[in-house]
Amino acid sequence: MSTRGRCAKVLPSELNKVCPERGDEPATQPRKMSDFEVVPNLQQSSSSVSKSRRKAHFPTGSNEKENLISWIPENIRKKECTYFVESSQTSDSGRIVCECGYLREQHLDDAAKPPIFLGKEWDPRRHIQEMPTDAFGDIRFTGLGQKTGKYVRVSSDTPPRVIYHLMTQHWGLDAPNLLISVTGGAKNFIMKPRLKNIFRQGLVKVAQTTGAWIITGGSHTGVMKQVGEAVRDFILSCSHKDGDIVTIGIATWGTVYNRDSLVCPMGGFPAEYVLDEENQGSLSCLDSNHSHFILVDDGTHGRYGVEIPLRTRLEKFISEQTKVKGGVAIKIPIVCVVLEGGPGTLDTIYNAITNGTPCVIVEGSGRVADVIAQVANLPVAKITIALIQKKLSILFHDTYELFTESKLVEWTKKIQDIVRSRQLLTIFREGKYGQQDVDVAILQALFKASRNQDHFGRENWDHQLKLAVAWNRVDIARSEIFTDDHDWKPSDLHPVMAAALISNKPEFVKLFLEQGVRLKEFVTWDTLVYLYDNLAPSCLFHSKLQKVLLEEREHTAGSKMPRLQMHHVSQVLRELLGCSTQPLYPKPKHTERPRLSIPVPHIKLNVQGSSLRSLCKRSAGRVTFTMDPVRDLLIWAVVQNCKELAEIIWAQSQDCMAAALACSKILKELAKEEEDTDTTDDMLALAEEYEHKAIGVFTDCYRKDEERAQKLLTRVSEAWGKTTCLQLALEAKNMNFVSHGGVQAFLTKVWWGKLCVDNGLWRVITCMLFFPLLYTNLITFREKRLQPMGCLTRLRAFFTAPIVIFLMNILSYFTFLLLFAYVLMVDFQPMPTWREYLIYFWLFSLVCEETRQLLYDPDGLGVVKMASLYIKDFWNKLDICAILVFIAGLTCRLIPSTLYPGRIILSLAFIIFCLRLMHIFTVSKTLGPKIIIVKRMMKDVFFFLFLLAVWVVSFGVAKQAILIHNEERVEWLFRGVVYHSYLTIFGQIPSYIDGVNFNIDQCSPNGTDPYKPKCPETNADNKKPIFPEWLTVILLCLYLLFTNILLLNLLIAMFNYTFQQVQEHTDQIWKFQRHDLIEEYHGRPPAPPPLILLNHLQLLVRRGLLRRPATHHKLKEKLEKNEEAALLSWEMYLKENYLQHQQCQEKQNTEQMIRDIGRVGISGCRGCSNQPCPSRVDVLAELLDLDRVKRTGVVEQRLGSLEDQVQQSAQALRWMMQALRGNGFSSGEDVPPVALDTKEIDLEGRPEESQPPYHVLARNLLYPGSHTLRFPVPDEKVPWEVDFPLYDPPAYSADHKDMAVQDPFSLSLESLLKINYNTMDGLIDRQSFHGLYAVQDGLPLTGTRRGQGCLGTSILGLSHSWRRNLDGSIIRKSLKKMLEVLVAQYPLSDVWALPGGSLEPGETLPLKLKWILRREFWPQFQNLLKQGTEVHKGYLDDPRNTDNAWVETVAISVHFDTQNDVEMKRLNSFLQGCDPELCIRWQVLDKRIPLHANHKELLHKVSTLLGAYY
Repeated sequence: MSTRGRCAKVLPSELNKVCPERGDEPATQPRKMSDFEVVPNLQQSSSSVSKSRRKAHFPTGSNEKENLISWIPENIRKKECTYFVESSQTSDSGRIVCECGYLREQHLDDAAKPPIFLGKEWDPRRHIQEMPTDAFGDIRFTGLGQKTGKYVRVSSDTPPRVIYHLMTQHWGLDAPNLLISVTGGAKNFIMKPRLKNIFRQGLVKVAQTTGAWIITGGSHTGVMKQVGEAVRDFILSCSHKDGDIVTIGIATWGTVYNRDSLVCPMGGFPAEYVLDEENQGSLSCLDSNHSHFILVDDGTHGRYGVEIPLRTRLEKFISEQTKVKGGVAIKIPIVCVVLEGGPGTLDTIYNAITNGTPCVIVEGSGRVADVIAQVANLPVAKITIALIQKKLSILFHDTYELFTESKLVEWTKKIQDIVRSRQLLTIFREGKYGQQDVDVAILQALFKASRNQDHFGRENWDHQLKLAVAWNRVDIARSEIFTDDHDWKPSDLHPVMAAALISNKPEFVKLFLEQGVRLKEFVTWDTLVYLYDNLAPSCLFHSKLQKVLLEEREHTAGSKMPRLQMHHVSQVLRELLGCSTQPLYPKPKHTERPRLSIPVPHIKLNVQGSSLRSLCKRSAGRVTFTMDPVRDLLIWAVVQNCKELAEIIWAQSQDCMAAALACSKILKELAKEEEDTDTTDDMLALAEEYEHKAIGVFTDCYRKDEERAQKLLTRVSEAWGKTTCLQLALEAKNMNFVSHGGVQAFLTKVWWGKLCVDNGLWRVITCMLFFPLLYTNLITFREKRLQPMGCLTRLRAFFTAPIVIFLMNILSYFTFLLLFAYVLMVDFQPMPTWREYLIYFWLFSLVCEETRQLLYDPDGLGVVKMASLYIKDFWNKLDICAILVFIAGLTCRLIPSTLYPGRIILSLAFIIFCLRLMHIFTVSKTLGPKIIIVKRMMKDVFFFLFLLAVWVVSFGVAKQAILIHNEERVEWLFRGVVYHSYLTIFGQIPSYIDGVNFNIDQCSPNGTDPYKPKCPETNADNKKPIFPEWLTVILLCLYLLFTNILLLNLLIAMFNYTFQQVQEHTDQIWKFQRHDLIEEYHGRPPAPPPLILLNHLQLLVRRGLLRRPATHHKLKEKLEKNEEAALLSWEMYLKENYLQHQQCQEKQNTEQMIRDIGRVGISGCRGCSNQPCPSRVDVLAELLDLDRVKRTGVVEQRLGSLEDQVQQSAQALRWMMQALRGNGFSSGEDVPPVALDTKEIDLEGRPEESQPPYHVLARNLLYPGSHTLRFPVPDEKVPWEVDFPLYDPPAYSADHKDMAVQDPFSLSLESLLKINYNTMDGLIDRQSFHGLYAVQDGLPLTGTRRGQGCLGTSILGLSHSWRRNLDGSIIRKSLKKMLEVLVAQYPLSDVWALPGGSLEPGETLPLKLKWILRREFWPQFQNLLKQGTEVHKGYLDDPRNTDNAWVETVAISVHFDTQNDVEMKRLNSFLQGCDPELCIRWQVLDKRIPLHANHKELLHKVSTLLGAYY
């Protein structure tokens, strides 16, 4: 049967004009450099912890306004008509308008026609000029609250890069992760309420979760109004500013109603806009719910559709940009969402599908959307003109009469092409499984398009995963990416794992861990440096790191900021964790360590050119792994206050209790320096949560085994700086943890030493005073070896117990105080007595002990650090003060002239020594908290005295100035201002303040008597006071009112608050405070002062003379490796139990909440007498129905998986049958029937089309590289035998720059008659491989379905070999051998192709083959082609083919069977590229590699011929 190409009538001589300049692959339109020029800083990366999303809805600052006012007029233009030509049409009001649609007065002043232009027609190319725009700024919709957006009037010829720069740089928008182009009906239409709600919620959800931009037409009607209302509803229901959604309206300036209010040459900030639908007429108002408006101006008025070309270019430009998000770079994907729509919408869908943009059609929205949705599941052959006519008559019943026959043909052809690209078409049907929400449909459409896109190796899966991470849609990743269709290696997930960490996406981190990512392999030294390099600038830890780097630069006197290293991080962490920890990351000894080039996800990756996998190859010899990767990631997450992320990582930790306590300490320290109040509260809450985690794990451990749990408290943790859990809890002041029963039991055990804790205190005191009683049963010991009566170690064990040391020191201290008091009161002689000398000796022993405590440094912190730690303790400060005062008093006492002042100073020292007794009482559960109360009340008193001093001084100065004139004695000034005023509070009111009680004998008139105050102002005659008594009395009353009643009661209230606050936590405070006392006496020498000097002498001999290391008395225990590993494994096991218990408890709480809500609902229903009960049953029914739909979908998925398995089994059996038959094991009789390929059957039982019946590429509506339209030919009209009276293709020949390779003929009849068809025409072979073809009117016609006539010939060389492992064995997939094929990518082409091309007249090798091979190898390659196997000879579908000119191809297969083939090695050695942009590679054969469709068909034939995998 004959067919017609039905494309264009083209002369045979013009064949080379149709063909592109280079090669036979479908030509692509060359891209201009201007399309790829990007304004500097155009692409912005956004951080997962970035706090500022965009600035669009915030008031513009003055500097930003100035920049905008200066930048926009210089870069953005508008269009104005400069020539008024009267139009035959009139305006809506009946007035005369120009051909551009504007009135005369709306033109420029010089737009009136001069005489020389009379009679000339209006030409927009000549009579419309560009000039700086005069409409931009902020738009505010009057009467609709404070809705403010951005707007700009742009010329229709504005470059997209300029608009994109405006939006990202000046409007403050972050580059989108997804571009959603919503198109459809421009007029209001009716949607089902449920479908409308589903669409609105889904659209907003996908935009909000992925950070997408929504682009619409911007007017307040049709689909644009639906989108605006969806955004409005979301913003109203969202309580935080991150709920803002970027909704960009691109409208035609000439169709906007009330646009005059937007005109402001200096920018409108804001411009008031009135939305007036009643009076808009044929124009349209802007939608108030859009955030940004781009108003496209072509200089005309009232003409719709002007914005479409610019919108298309802008969307294409944005989709070509690379967005760096969370460390992963992706090209911004675009999706088209269609609701309802008319002819323009169909064109939009067709163009989107042609450009490879996935489309989501919402079924049920009406018109075009429903037409496509109803035929989308049909085979293309069944989509006929009659079917489309029937659908249009139903769905376009109002405008059906406007559809002409040619329009029906055009619609049919476009719908066929749309449906043919099923991988780009997604139909959203309400209730379909997996598509309950539009957001799922949109994202699945993008994944489906990406999955069906041609790619090399893993690029497609990597691209999909990067999209899912950028969108933060872990649900889509679980359902669409991590399936059985693809096996992920853990190393392949490392780059996206880093991206998920940086952008704070905990669900993805959890997913990657579930997929097998091992943190020990992921976390390397360089990975950590990269993670810390990418901390958010707003993070407090980042600023601290920068401070450390700045200090290092100043210290080294360098000009450049030093590079961040892990020892810088360690320096900051040690400040946060405390000095009791060793550096977590020691500084490297050598200056420069060989660094690993780890995968840097922030590199802008072209997912079509390279894969993430290729960037993840790590050299095992250069990777430096960390000691504890879980700890490192946990710290990194905690310092950023990432709660969910830190929880996931903590769940992976082994030393979990120490990790939780360390996190609590870090967060509390950061909270002290954080300026943001909300962040501080979050940090403190998270710190408390980690403390509870540590308590929960320790509780489970303590319940299982008390001894092992207590080992966890004192175990030295190498991972956390050689500290212990107990030390971390104390540093973080985690009172809840320290007051835990298990911790207190351990402290009690330490307090009693080797004694049993059930020994009574009276027994200990008795044995301490009468130590021979130790050898009776009065005291019991914990260790059995100490139980025998005659054991000499019992004495040592008893007197080294901390409780005994404490009691002996108390006894010693009381003795010292009694002796000191006796000397001060009874025996203080001019010359010191022996008792006084004993006091001096006693004090010397105390000084020695304080010095020992100061210099005791078991952790190697240094003298300076130990001194600072020593001074921080309050009781140490008190000891120093007492000692210094005593030394000062002793110095004065030894000088005879200052004996009495010396006694006074020593008396003051005695007071301080007595205050030191309070430290002893901290061991008491009753008195210990009271001491804390007193300490805190001292702070309250300080602030109270400050307030009291204001009143005392103000009243005292006023009283003194009113009563007494010029008192010059300082001591009496102080008495009158401060002392008397202070005593007045307690009732000692001065008598002279009131004239009634005034007595002149009690004062000195002239102030000469040193023992009397100066008299007040008196009368010279009768010596009566003349000061205003009423004023002084009023001041006294006010003073007493505020001080006695207000301030004193305020002090009482403060004391009461402090008391209540401490009293509520009395038990915790006491338990926390007793640790310091226990630790002090645990490491203290056993002898009390002054006998402690013997211990000091022993210590001096051991350390100074014998050089023996100091004995560490701190509560630390270094375990053996095996014991520590077993202990940590046990802790980790109990941590898992704790987490499971927490999950069960949360689940029970949720279930209980549901029950409570149910009870409330039922009781509420019972209380309603007249009103119906709430539709709870309906809600449950809807949930059950949804569950049923989901279950049905699961069954469908399982059936699909089962079908795939059956298909694979059938293929394996078929291969086995063929192999056996080929080896003679079958006679061919009784062969069982082969099952139908399941790929050819869909779920509805209809066969899919594996190959279209007619050529498709040759019927594209656009000629390659041209804007000329082909005549649309539906599938049913392709054969020549089918009557098609409407068929009238244009005559078209492509321009060809190379005149030397053109046929020297034109369209004239004389030239046509000179051509010799079906024979050799000089050097040009005009014969077809399919035989003779018909010639009509001097033009060849296609005689068969493939088309024959005047043609060009191309040769393709298919060079291939078997894919092999390193050991030389052939790689197999699905039991079939895998091929490698030689492919090339030519300049100005986006896809790869097989080597070969058009055969020029007189040549034996195509020009493109000569580009690939060196000249000396051309003859040898010709021999290879002659020895090869011809796999195809004849017509191939090609977009350059026409009715009268086409290309026929000869494809030759050259197979190299062994890897040592001489010819193959020679071929590889002679491969070269004459063009630096030419790429050549050996590629594994797969149906998804990005080759021309025709070349894929040829490779499929080769794989079938060789039985290879395809």
